[in-house]
Amino acid sequence: MPFVVTNGVRLSYQRAGAGEPVVLVMGSSAAARTWDVHQTPALRRAGFATVTFDNRGMPPSDRPEGDYRLADLVADTAGLIEALELGPCHLVGVSLGALIAQELALARPDLVRSAVLMATRARSDALRRAQSAADRELRASGVRLPPRYRAVTTATEMLAPATLNDDRAVSAWLELFELAGGGAADGQAAAADGLGDRRAALRGVSVPCLAVAFADDRICPPHLVAEVADAIPGCEFLELPDCGHLGYLERPEEVNSTIIDFLIGNRDKVAAGAGAGILPDPAPAPAGNGI
Repeated sequence: MPFVVTNGVRLSYQRAGAGEPVVLVMGSSAAARTWDVHQTPALRRAGFATVTFDNRGMPPSDRPEGDYRLADLVADTAGLIEALELGPCHLVGVSLGALIAQELALARPDLVRSAVLMATRARSDALRRAQSAADRELRASGVRLPPRYRAVTTATEMLAPATLNDDRAVSAWLELFELAGGGAADGQAAAADGLGDRRAALRGVSVPCLAVAFADDRICPPHLVAEVADAIPGCEFLELPDCGHLGYLERPEEVNSTIIDFLIGNRDKVAAGAGAGILPDPAPAPAGNGI
């Protein structure tokens, strides 16, 4: 497995296919190979090259001690894009990966051609703040929940009722969650806690974006995803039914077609503009936030 060293950490990555590059940014505590179950094969069939990588904290990438800042993960992603000479590239992010993608689009528009932001948010509401605080207390207590209990809790938090009420489907998910274990990767859990309210800042995003909400998402519910779409100028918004926080795995065909249609649509717009002698405005200078 190849590695790239950026921002003081070593990141594992995989690159495959030919065409415009799409960098896929995974959420907290999930391995990059999760994208390979459904998304990367579909993107390559559609004529895109794909690049996936394990965020810091997820083996075999480095696992620095302590809590991570969102800015750390954004800088990691920017450095990987630069090291592999991918920019400007398309970004697809989910959950924490979507937060990384939208912050990168804001700070380094020169590296980003477009961004698909799934299960994202620009702030935490009261319930999500309470969830984060409770999770921090549980981790600090050192209590280890039994694997079966943890699997049931994960299923009810992450999956849609349509999946939970399907005996065959939920049984497979419960087995998977029990085998996979639980708990956020060391350091990653804190990355989104300091997000604050980014709605005003996101008005400065200048690249085409699509915000995708999963209708039954309890972690990043549609009203928070819609706030991101409202904040980013020209951002498209789509809500997919019968999806929980893992909608990209629950309803992969719908998610894949949504991503691909958006990427191809923007590619065609750029091509049409170039053919008419209309070129996009130069990317503004990177924001001065240390990234």
